[in-house]
Amino acid sequence: MKGTPPDLKKRTRDYALRIIKLYAVLPRSTEAQVLGKQLLRSGTSVGAHYREAQHAKSNADFISKIEGGLQELEESAYWLELLGESGIVPKHRLESLVSETTELLAILVTIVKKVKQRQNS
Repeated sequence: MKGTPPDLKKRTRDYALRIIKLYAVLPRSTEAQVLGKQLLRSGTSVGAHYREAQHAKSNADFISKIEGGLQELEESAYWLELLGESGIVPKHRLESLVSETTELLAILVTIVKKVKQRQNS
């Protein structure tokens, strides 16, 4: 899609890799593994949604795929919050990943808003 940040494909892939690395070092407790698997699923699918959107057949299809990525980011934020607040992972170790989640959310929201504005113009 024209006008999207050129590094977003790489950035969402790097985000997924960071999620994978976090999962790999989580404790083997049941709680950590359950939360970790949820995070692994949602965090790695953000980039997949973004890539699918690049081949959307219409603006509506593009928006739908980006909004799917937004849902996955929101879910990832939730799992990160639970990992930190439960004490499974020290909060300070999650700060940069939480920050990247917030930034990606803002970027995708902006993209959706711009496409919707163009549609309504």
